[in-house]
Amino acid sequence: MQNVIALNEAGRLGIQAARATSDEMLLASIAGGDRTAMHTLYARHNVRVYRFILRMVRDAATAEDLVSQVFLDVWRTARQFEGRAQVSTWLLSIARFKALTALRQRQHEDIDQDDVLEIADGSDSPETALDRSRTSDILRTCIAKLSPAHREIINLVYYHEKSVEEVGRIVGIPQSTVKTRMFYARKQLAELLKRHGVESLAA
Repeated sequence: MQNVIALNEAGRLGIQAARATSDEMLLASIAGGDRTAMHTLYARHNVRVYRFILRMVRDAATAEDLVSQVFLDVWRTARQFEGRAQVSTWLLSIARFKALTALRQRQHEDIDQDDVLEIADGSDSPETALDRSRTSDILRTCIAKLSPAHREIINLVYYHEKSVEEVGRIVGIPQSTVKTRMFYARKQLAELLKRHGVESLAA
């Protein structure tokens, strides 16, 4: 019994240590060939990277394949990370390049960025949950009507919580251009939402 308790405690401490390890520390370990660090980084970021890619390529199998490619690149190029941006920003930059390459190969001209579906609170009443679902559907419809460039900015800022500087790094454009696109994207989105009778989100 004591052995089981000791193993559980060791496992708990191992999990805490992994959580306390920064992405930058993990990358440094990955650069040294540490597979455990690679597994930890993957576990920490694979869902976010998958969702980001899926909104671009609109195909689950392709997205899964590209996620594998992204983390394979991380394993191979961890030494090249210079720390000038957050690791998550670096990962999304790699993911974006992979997704755009896949889209070019499929000869798609339009990059569709679908918004993340909101998960209804378990405490919501059926009426509230239905209203939330309708609002989410309206938001998705309105975002789909934005230009690809504007959809991309909305996606990165609101759903991935990236700063203007980080968006500029990921997309490869000046911060001033990010701000301009953000202004027009929000203005257009507000007008679209108002047409659908959604005032609160349009503000």
